Amino acid sequence: MRDFGMMIGGRQTPAGDGRTFESIDPFTGEPWARIARAAPADVDAAVRNADAAFRSSAWSGLTASARGGLLVRLADLVLERLEELVEVESRDNGKSRKELWASLRTMAEWYRYYGGMADKVLGQVIPVDRPASLNYTVHEPYGVVAAILPWNSPLRLAGWKIAPALAAGNAVVLKPSEHASASSIVFNELFEAAGFPAGIVNVVTGIGPDVVPALIAHPLVGKVSFTGGVAAGRLIGELAAKQLKPCTLELGGKSPQIVFPDADLDRAAAGISAGVFSSGGQTCLAGSRLLVHSSVHDGMLRRIIDQAKQVRLGDPADPFTDVGPVATAAQHRLICEHIATARTSGAVVAFGGETTDERFVGPTVFDGVSRESRLFQEEVFGPVLAVTRFETEEEAIELANDVPFGLAAGVWTRDIARAHRVARRVQAGTVWINTYRNTVPQSPFGGYKTSGLGRESGFEGIKEYLQVKSIWVDLGAGS
Repeated sequence: MRDFGMMIGGRQTPAGDGRTFESIDPFTGEPWARIARAAPADVDAAVRNADAAFRSSAWSGLTASARGGLLVRLADLVLERLEELVEVESRDNGKSRKELWASLRTMAEWYRYYGGMADKVLGQVIPVDRPASLNYTVHEPYGVVAAILPWNSPLRLAGWKIAPALAAGNAVVLKPSEHASASSIVFNELFEAAGFPAGIVNVVTGIGPDVVPALIAHPLVGKVSFTGGVAAGRLIGELAAKQLKPCTLELGGKSPQIVFPDADLDRAAAGISAGVFSSGGQTCLAGSRLLVHSSVHDGMLRRIIDQAKQVRLGDPADPFTDVGPVATAAQHRLICEHIATARTSGAVVAFGGETTDERFVGPTVFDGVSRESRLFQEEVFGPVLAVTRFETEEEAIELANDVPFGLAAGVWTRDIARAHRVARRVQAGTVWINTYRNTVPQSPFGGYKTSGLGRESGFEGIKEYLQVKSIWVDLGAGS
């Protein structure tokens, strides 16, 4: 058993009342770590520490270029400590280390990108119709940002929040999921090593209802950013709205993969399979609905099944493992429930569907899924693909948009005019054409409809952590 405290002021510290909770290794099913269980008093300490760091000359006195330099140094340290970060996160959420090596290596790119952006946020001189007046804008940080993380990719998604928040000049209080807290604590040690002032990023660990309301309601928190499920997002958005605090929400998805008759079916099958079976489907951008033209349905389904057969489940530490266990027992039950419901809804199990193992769920493909069914409409957050046929382009677009989500979509066709036409009409924050699941720090990411509010990454990402001030100067005084 390893013991992890919260990170406040650059040091691990226990909860004020000494309480802890256990982190369960999804592969063994056994506890492997004890984590400090924060109470509202601990939240207050973390926020006040972050606010003090934000206001200190060690941080507020830095130039934007100097802040950027610290972020670039942090990116280097991520790569230096990559092996340890991979090991701890894999123990926490069961992801294969092979996948985490790739994911966390690219995480460094976000810190490097926003390190370069820190001194490139420009205000404007406004051409007002008053000759004796000068009006210009500046962008200023909110102060303390509350960043609330999910369990599926905590360190990668932390980078999507921390990097732009720090580049903008804020301080951060990070709240990782109680199902995957340890990696955030280990990662926090890198900030001091990179040269950041102590306390500019703090980590409060604990059970959501014990911590999150107090964090959002704290008067020194100026901005809230959350990634997670829709139900939790609604609650967090409501709490933030009561405080009149801006809120960025990156929530769930039920993303369509649209395959037209002229598509490269082999390429599409590979992209679609990776989009829904990687990470055991435990990703918000999973392309979990395959909308396929009837004329290529059979060939497409055969190729998808061939891809599914190649996915290797097993010990996350095994370098040959593609997908580890489901991250939590509750999520395993939910995936199994969706599969059981789909079996009774008229859909046909084309592959997989076996849920007897208490830890794993393998790739599962349901054919003949109706648009009214739960499997078509709801996010499973597991490796379950729903296949539905269409006949016309118009029908494909209608099916793609006929869900409450709008996070992402894939379009597979050789017809470039059709590709752009469909991409414009699909209601999604990101549309990939003849590819899937590409994310880079330069490109904004976020959802339409119930998939969220605001954007992460790109220049839009840093704007989420800045507020605009308009400054007027009377040039006529004394003339």
